[in-house]
Amino acid sequence: MSGRGDSEISGTGEEQHAESGQDAQDAQDIEEVEGVEGVEGVEGLEDLEDPDDPEYVARRARWTAVGSGALLALAGLAAAVLRVTGSAPALVPAAYAFGAGFCAFAAFLGSRGRTRRALWVLVAGVMVMAFGDQFD
Repeated sequence: MSGRGDSEISGTGEEQHAESGQDAQDAQDIEEVEGVEGVEGVEGLEDLEDPDDPEYVARRARWTAVGSGALLALAGLAAAVLRVTGSAPALVPAAYAFGAGFCAFAAFLGSRGRTRRALWVLVAGVMVMAFGDQFD
């Protein structure tokens, strides 16, 4: 099976060879691409990423979980350091640090593909930080 359309096949079943030398080289270069099917109409790499593709959606969810977990962990650690230097009770910076640990764990889970669990752990970490802030 050559992957050519029916219009390029003659009535006897033989292929029409009307390609120029450059077109033949381009077709050979396209066939050398591994793991990608149907790349004849691809103009750039952004055409390869289909937003409806489940693999693309999963990758985007992993990056989102990692990024938000790391960002909230850093924010929690910064808040813990700021609260330690102030006159807040010891429970407040401990809650921020503990919540930041939850968020860092959520980032780790997200990097491993456990995005649903990472979301729940992230929510729990933010809730711990918010609950600790109520003691201030």
